[in-house]
Amino acid sequence: MQTHAPDWEIAGLAERQHGVVGREQLLGLGLGREAIAGRIAKGHLHRLHPGVYAVGHRVVSREGRWMAAVLVGGDGAVLSHRSAAALWGIATFSGAIEITTPRDTRSHEVIRRHCASLSPDELTVFDGIPVTSVPRTLFDYAGVSSIDRLEAAIREAEYRRLWDRLSLPALLARHPGHRGNAKLRLCLDRLGRTAGFTRSDLEERFLVFLDRFKLPRPHLNARLQMQGVWVEVDCLWRSERVIVELDGRAAHETYAAFEVDRGRDRRLQAEG
Repeated sequence: MQTHAPDWEIAGLAERQHGVVGREQLLGLGLGREAIAGRIAKGHLHRLHPGVYAVGHRVVSREGRWMAAVLVGGDGAVLSHRSAAALWGIATFSGAIEITTPRDTRSHEVIRRHCASLSPDELTVFDGIPVTSVPRTLFDYAGVSSIDRLEAAIREAEYRRLWDRLSLPALLARHPGHRGNAKLRLCLDRLGRTAGFTRSDLEERFLVFLDRFKLPRPHLNARLQMQGVWVEVDCLWRSERVIVELDGRAAHETYAAFEVDRGRDRRLQAEG
């Protein structure tokens, strides 16, 4: 039992960290350099990065790769930028893993490092992975994405109810010279002119279309009461009494859905 106790501890640590562990963590469990080298030789540990190992096998999940990148960054490192947005589920990203560390270190093709000293309220842990908070993630995302992708990410965060005490305007005031601030201010202004949230790429593209031709933005996915029944419409200009429905294939491809939508359209027209 004494011989195998460290392996149980390694397994427990790896289970909490998506199958990966760091060398400093192994030393903290009481393993010496020879003990670590022996486990690497036997195939119990598999090197992913300098000082970071997969436990038992080389098949590592996406979350495991994110966690490994954070461990490479050392003390104070967190997942950030586009990778953090992917972890939170508010954007998609498949490039080099992005982390933020308090120390200025070099990036390489697998891990992209940003150097910054983040405040405690800008940091958290999600799914066991140290990561920037949702507001800080969006704040950093503004510097590495287009304004349309940024707007979509903010809307997705609102849709998922990823609230936080720290606001984006507060971050703008806290970091006035941060990259992407002008883009973020413009995006917040656009969002301020649009109520509701988008649910599809088609709706996001429709907003881009409206902005291109300087048309007013609608209330998105708005609810209306019609003859005592509540219905939801894609785009509503309430004062103009105009509705636009965006019939994407994903939600409207069946015959039944098509007929229901057309029946609702006729009732709306009858109501003016």
